[in-house]
Amino acid sequence: MTTTVECPVQPAHRDPNVLRWLGAYTASMIGDSVYFMALAWAAARTGSASGTGLVLAAGSLPRALLMLGGGVLADRLGPRRVVIGSDAARALLVLSLAAVLVLTAPTVGVLVAVALLFGAVDALFLPAVGALPPRISGPGQLARIQGLRALAARGSSIIGAPLGGVAVATGGPALAFAAAGVLFALSLPLLLRLRIRPLPEPTETSGEAPAAEKTPNAWHDLVDGLRYIRRHPLLGPLMLVIALSELGFVGPLNLGLILLSEQRGWGAAGMGWIVAGFAGGAAGSALVLAVRGRVPRAGTVMCLMALVGATGIAALAQVPSVALAAAIAAFVGLTAGLAGALCGALVQTAADPAYLGRVTSVSTFFTYAIAPLSYPVTGAAVALWGTGPVFAVSAAVCAAGGVMGLAVTTLRRAELPR
Repeated sequence: MTTTVECPVQPAHRDPNVLRWLGAYTASMIGDSVYFMALAWAAARTGSASGTGLVLAAGSLPRALLMLGGGVLADRLGPRRVVIGSDAARALLVLSLAAVLVLTAPTVGVLVAVALLFGAVDALFLPAVGALPPRISGPGQLARIQGLRALAARGSSIIGAPLGGVAVATGGPALAFAAAGVLFALSLPLLLRLRIRPLPEPTETSGEAPAAEKTPNAWHDLVDGLRYIRRHPLLGPLMLVIALSELGFVGPLNLGLILLSEQRGWGAAGMGWIVAGFAGGAAGSALVLAVRGRVPRAGTVMCLMALVGATGIAALAQVPSVALAAAIAAFVGLTAGLAGALCGALVQTAADPAYLGRVTSVSTFFTYAIAPLSYPVTGAAVALWGTGPVFAVSAAVCAAGGVMGLAVTTLRRAELPR
């Protein structure tokens, strides 16, 4: 049962309730990294290159199809229940696969089935975990919580991949899947101890946050949520900024960097230094926000960071050395990390509590479902025109998001609560 209490707001980094959430989130994120490492190795051991690609791509389909429905479920049941249920389901699924792999070799069919189920559960987990912060602390702490969350995500990537590699090397994919399942399970006691703050009742406010309508089914809830975002003077433009920024950012900073490193002869080591530079910059911005807690004129700063960071994306394809590319990547990570954390905090403070799960699912949908569609487009474009023009066009798309945000008065003047 959810515990609802009224309690004084502490700084997020000293609030035991926030730290419990952060610990659970970190354990889940490390588990994610270990799971994907195990899945990749298990797929590779099937001996089929096409099968390996199918396994790795399988989880993205249910994630894209069910993400918006996950937001509806979070609003109907409460995000805490959905996060607990999805982490329990992930633990059970992955531990069951580990047991199967102890008894028999992995097959493409089994791994695809697991990837599909895991992707479906992820579609429930991601919107719900993003909707939790306003329920565990006060509005004035949301920017700091976003900084802590970004730090946890970066740290989880750094820890999870080597941990998964060691587990595969020691005991094969079965041990790695078991480790991932244990990590998912470790989050459950922390989530069960979360204290949920009461949220204000939804109100009718001059078109900004219409009262939530009681609808008879989930489909009507989804339509109502999309209509709410479209009519909201801040959330509507903010979702467009997120969409443009993600579409311009994801392709070059993932697939594009691999192709750039191959083209320049920098190899895997050079690619590693560039990615480390980006991660360091992103971690730096997260740390600043986690400590500072609030940035004045958050809307303007967010849009300016997206605009300035776009210049770094374009510059990456022009630099002659790994060292300079890593430095520019650190700059892009710093600006993109700050913009992303401020964007998340603005989404959570602007959204009416009754719609928060659905609003979070839409922003997450652009990040995890739509933006990855740019991979094949980026690869084909680089093959035709080279990295320079493709990085420049991607930077222009990112910059368009920042310019559009600055052009919308409501977004430009948006502030975070004190």
